Amino acid sequence: MRTARGESMVGRRFEAEVGPVAHGGHCVARVEGRAVFVRHALPGEQVLIEITEGTEGDRFWRADAVEVRRPSPDRVEAPCRYAGPGLCGGCDFQHVALDAQRRLKAAVVREQLQRLAGLDLPVEVESVPGDADGLRWRTRQRYVELPDGRRGMRQHRSHEVVVVDECLLEAPEGPRLEVRGEHFTVPGGGFWQVHPGAPEALVDAVLAALAPQPGERALDLYAGVGLFSRFLRSAVGPDGAVAAIEGDARAMKAAARTTPDLFTRAGDVADVLAGQMPPEWDVADVVVLDPPRTGAKRAVVEQVVARQPRAVAYVACDPAALARDVAIFAEHGYGLSDLRAFDLFPMTHHVECVALLTPRGGPDPQTVDWTR
Repeated sequence: MRTARGESMVGRRFEAEVGPVAHGGHCVARVEGRAVFVRHALPGEQVLIEITEGTEGDRFWRADAVEVRRPSPDRVEAPCRYAGPGLCGGCDFQHVALDAQRRLKAAVVREQLQRLAGLDLPVEVESVPGDADGLRWRTRQRYVELPDGRRGMRQHRSHEVVVVDECLLEAPEGPRLEVRGEHFTVPGGGFWQVHPGAPEALVDAVLAALAPQPGERALDLYAGVGLFSRFLRSAVGPDGAVAAIEGDARAMKAAARTTPDLFTRAGDVADVLAGQMPPEWDVADVVVLDPPRTGAKRAVVEQVVARQPRAVAYVACDPAALARDVAIFAEHGYGLSDLRAFDLFPMTHHVECVALLTPRGGPDPQTVDWTR
């Protein structure tokens, strides 16, 4: 809870011109010289906003667009009746055409890289097979179970519950644990991508970026149940080696069962890299980084570059954390050589990126042809 700085503005209404999209599922407007983060709006719209968080002395407020007076051509009717101001907080962009959602996400990735890493690069967010026009892709779904037997979803930034009959994002089936003909085991509560097309899309992107060769040594960091380790092991062959590090010991056991001859360590990735690896892992040819939403951070990045890999594939679910870590890599002579972004979370603001980082001396990312 923030300390109140004057009278509450919650419930006050203002007319506003909506500005650019911002990271977090909202757009930025300005009211009385103050930034307001507005949900349920689109850039260029004229809207009536209602303040949902903020006091007179705050640097910024939060708001919902409760009436659209000049709509964007990208605005559509939300497919879900629980999407909108004061309703379920699970989706950010149901009021946006699907192709426009991807353009908004691309703009956010580009802005974060520019602001935090000093890179101005074109970004395209790619669709992934496995959803139905942006719906029916969540292979794991959690509801709030209510005392009367009904179920609900929480409002945005709130513990308040909205009773729902169903979530249109929920997939008809649970997760498919087979990728490229290989079956994986995920312990209860363990991590697995929720979009049906995500595991294969990410494996394809990582392998294409790294191009692992027979005989190479590969590190898989934040390895989970070994999704990337399995295919790295096949690529480097009997003369190569793969080491997987993951905080969840149960996931590491599952990875070891899935992938023969996999060197595994369970524990904090930074700690393991700093002092719990045998000497032969002081060097690595290629590295996969797939950290949680908070990113890899400096301690891990510096342990990675100390091993002088020829290529690092960074799988990121948060563009701000990615951009921050790209800047840290740059301090140590590694530049962004390629970037792909995937729409693994349609109707929400979330986006997944796969970034390729290589030692400087390769192509300048500002001059690379990023179109495909």
